[in-house]
Amino acid sequence: MREILIADERATEEFGLKLAEELSPGDVLALVGDLGAGKTTLTKYIARGLGITDRVTSPTFTIVNEYRNGRIPLYHFDAYRLGKADSDIHDEIFETGIEEYFYKDGICVVEWPEFIADILPDGTKVIFIDFVNDDNGEARLYKCTF
Repeated sequence: MREILIADERATEEFGLKLAEELSPGDVLALVGDLGAGKTTLTKYIARGLGITDRVTSPTFTIVNEYRNGRIPLYHFDAYRLGKADSDIHDEIFETGIEEYFYKDGICVVEWPEFIADILPDGTKVIFIDFVNDDNGEARLYKCTF
């Protein structure tokens, strides 16, 4: 597992842009971290690295935002509400074909993946985002499984 210390917004941007170069169509990237850990911010920089010019926002209330104006489409998920839904709504959401995105022509970035872990494909890349204290104060530590 590689670990990357992210000290500030600029480091997040650099990492996101570099990561975008490494991702390929069909990749699923799961971002695990507490509220405010920077999952959407990292996704914004991945999108920029893919050449996406649309404003990237959290898909909290829509479940998925699609961005298609880059070199590779980006499908940005927020699964938090799926985990909070009652079982009937949960089943209905999965019946809508959410899994199909994982096998499309783009890259999927999933926030709160623990709520849909049972449907994430094998080979999903995971980044665990934790807060740590370094010599300059609080920083983020990305633990990448790939």
